[in-house]
Amino acid sequence: MLPATFKLCAGISYLHTRNMTGLRKNAMVAIHHELNRLAGPGPSNWISQVRRRSSLLSSRIIEEEGYSEEEMSYLKQGEDALQKAISILSQQDGWTIETVAANGDKVLSKVLPDIGKVFKLEVMLEQHPDNLYQELVGNMEQMGEWNPNVKQVKILQKIGQDTMVTHEVAAETPGNVVGPRDFVSVRCAKRRGSSCFLAGMSTQHAKMPEQRGVVRAENGPTCIVMKPCAEDPNKTKFTWLLSIDLKGWIPKTIINKVLSQTQVDFANHLRQRMANNVSMEMAHAC
Repeated sequence: MLPATFKLCAGISYLHTRNMTGLRKNAMVAIHHELNRLAGPGPSNWISQVRRRSSLLSSRIIEEEGYSEEEMSYLKQGEDALQKAISILSQQDGWTIETVAANGDKVLSKVLPDIGKVFKLEVMLEQHPDNLYQELVGNMEQMGEWNPNVKQVKILQKIGQDTMVTHEVAAETPGNVVGPRDFVSVRCAKRRGSSCFLAGMSTQHAKMPEQRGVVRAENGPTCIVMKPCAEDPNKTKFTWLLSIDLKGWIPKTIINKVLSQTQVDFANHLRQRMANNVSMEMAHAC
């Protein structure tokens, strides 16, 4: 069903089909049906949030007037990344525990056809989802200031309110086991109700060809999901789906260790960043 849904949605991105009302309506119905199927008989709360208001994706089948074909392509890529990530995260079975930290932070993994091994970080953060969304989306280019695993994040292009193309430069690992990598990604940021989503996948952009001395890696589908904790709405259940091809001749055992540790480190660095933000706000209030 997924491939058929993608093809139907892709049809609306072509100029000669944009004004075909029937096709647009069928695309929205197909997406809504697919999210219903992915959720199954007992959908989790965040799947219900996605399905509410028709779906995260059907809202994208609008506002196409005035966008260039290139911009429509980026919008479509963002939609695809989000839908694929939702499909993966809705799968409850088949996950293997990679690591569990002392504070309960957990990384799981799963091998998927046509994608390979994906990793899923599950943590609880002592912050409201709105604050985390502002930090990760609104202050995206500042990530290099607080995450030592990232040297730089630069927004190359924005398309509408929810989609952007970014260039990220990752730092080499200790001992240069994995050398410097960079990524060009399309990202789709959405908010529905009290839940927040940030999905992405690799793309190409004229402003950022491959850089000399840096390996151009690929990612996606990736997705961060943030929703309030049921027991305390000021806390956030934070889930990060990670799928990366680092390229180069790196043993899988090293890749698995590096990626799972990167996710655990990210959660700790994010906690520290948010704690520092609170301290600065309190200092300014005095």
